[in-house]
Amino acid sequence: MMSASVLKKMGLAIALVPAGAPAFAQEGGEDRRPRRTRVALGAQLVPSFPGSDSVNVRPFIDIARARGEDPFPFEAPDESSGPILARSNGWQFGPAVGVEGKRSRRDTDGLLPKVGFTVEVGGFVQYQLSAPIRLRTEFRQGIGGHKGLIGTVSADYVARDGDQWLFSVGPRATFANGRYNRAYFGIDSQAAAASGLPAYKADGGLQSVGAAAGFLYQLTPRWGVHSYAKYDRLVEDAGRSPVVRSFGSRNQISGGLALSFTFR
Repeated sequence: MMSASVLKKMGLAIALVPAGAPAFAQEGGEDRRPRRTRVALGAQLVPSFPGSDSVNVRPFIDIARARGEDPFPFEAPDESSGPILARSNGWQFGPAVGVEGKRSRRDTDGLLPKVGFTVEVGGFVQYQLSAPIRLRTEFRQGIGGHKGLIGTVSADYVARDGDQWLFSVGPRATFANGRYNRAYFGIDSQAAAASGLPAYKADGGLQSVGAAAGFLYQLTPRWGVHSYAKYDRLVEDAGRSPVVRSFGSRNQISGGLALSFTFR
């Protein structure tokens, strides 16, 4: 399944699949079946930065791998990049890597400080609740840029016919600490004096709620299409921010379309 991954916000969605990753326990010894690889390439629209009312067109790339005739593992379209390093009794663990685009002074009419491009590094935990339901949470710390902590909690209902088609849909909740929210949604006293906007301290907590859906369809044994759509609504301190009211939108929309090719 599509995943928004290494450079997700920049548009590069590269999904690393658990095949061959170490686990707590492996049944039946080493799997020597040949691997299949699926590569998708297309374009996506994503918010220019958190709280933006504009979108950027960015590349949409996805790579997935599977062994033998096993279906490609499900990956949500908006999850960060990172291989599964360990698994046990339905639980899976691994690193999560993403990025967040910059907000320039031009985006706020030159009135507020810029927020630099940010690499985010952290980890994820996911659990296969039952055959059609997967739960996942991930947290990432910003290195440079906003320097804050952001996390997501998600659930996905997955319907599929092997690799012929796959549909997923589920709710999302995003959380951020005060440092992250103040970078994008806060206005300190100095910025307030310079901009004429009211000072605003954005604390941490729930940042947005929404949903994501993805659809994959195999046109031929080799060629297929990937697509996804996502909607988030900024809430709490982020949603009440004068920055959003003056220069952005509480409604955050993303979507992408890609053509895929499968080879052995």
